[in-house]
Amino acid sequence: MIKLRRLPDLWRQWPTTIRDLPFAVALALAVAVPALQRQGTQLGDLPDRPYDAWTVGVVALECLPLAVRRRWPAVCLALVSLGFAIDQLRSYHTIAGTGLVIALVSAGAYLERRRWVVAGLASAAYVLLAIALDRLGSGEGVAGFATFYLLLVLAWGIGAWLRQTRAAEAERRRQVEQATRAAERTRIARELHDVVTHHVTAMVVQAEAARYLTGAPEKLDQALTAITGTGRRAVGDLRQLLDLLNPDHSTEDPRTPAVGDLDALVDQSRQAGQPVEFVREGTPSAATGSVEVAVYRVVQEALTNALKYAYGSRTRVHVHHAEEQTTVEISTDGSGSGGASPGGSGRGLAGLRERITVLGGDFSAGARVGGGFLVRARIPARKPS
Repeated sequence: MIKLRRLPDLWRQWPTTIRDLPFAVALALAVAVPALQRQGTQLGDLPDRPYDAWTVGVVALECLPLAVRRRWPAVCLALVSLGFAIDQLRSYHTIAGTGLVIALVSAGAYLERRRWVVAGLASAAYVLLAIALDRLGSGEGVAGFATFYLLLVLAWGIGAWLRQTRAAEAERRRQVEQATRAAERTRIARELHDVVTHHVTAMVVQAEAARYLTGAPEKLDQALTAITGTGRRAVGDLRQLLDLLNPDHSTEDPRTPAVGDLDALVDQSRQAGQPVEFVREGTPSAATGSVEVAVYRVVQEALTNALKYAYGSRTRVHVHHAEEQTTVEISTDGSGSGGASPGGSGRGLAGLRERITVLGGDFSAGARVGGGFLVRARIPARKPS
């Protein structure tokens, strides 16, 4: 059963010439079917001629080139047209004449270069065929030949429409792929910002503090140990993030923080010298891990900004889990020893706002009345449909 299911995929792996050959052979063999004899196109109303040895060659010329109709559409059209012309001039009128319509559709659909040149040459060849049939005594007349020509133009037009449809679908897929790649790059950049900025900021702050601990070996050793631990966590997170660049990576977030990771995050900020008060209320919803990731990133970005721009200031982290939503608030008192604005470049805050908006939540970040900074996020337990 499994092998039968794979047959379509295996068939599509064969070259187009091999896949088109059975149809070409089947059309040629159809000439030998008694019910289909003399059922072909009769252009010029010339009397039928009995099949002879030439008929085999004419039928082969009309049908077998169809095997290359997608690979070499111009060559296919030229050979089939020659076979059709001989068929009509010798009055065989075989069913193989149908191959001309198929060759025209294929040329319209698959011919990429010199399309108008091929169309002009084919039209000129048709005019010569009409003149030759008229001299052989055809009673078709100008109206008959013109009508048949319009039918051939229609066949070419159908192929051109198929070509445009195929090109439009390819363009649509290309745009979807570009949008997907852009979204993936944005996601990687956002995760890279969150991971690197937080860890590196903590390491810088810890290293600055270590300068003043040369006279206290025990405290210096603790500070260096904290720097080492922060660096190792940064390396681990970067390795998980770089796995996204592997073609076989999953579509899940590179790191899905658990509830307990918030404690480690707060402890890391405390080790860097930031006084952090952490309060968590309620039980997280088990609906999806996206909420946990968003909560983690909000706390991470806010603590990073606190370390950078309000170092030493009292910082409060309040996470409240409810049945329908999770609310996160991070506030700092004053500006601490940092001299820059808590907003910084705004890249991290902008990424958080985008992440939470996608989840259907609200995000705000700004200065508090009386000094300090407040980051607040409300994240629904379920993503809106």
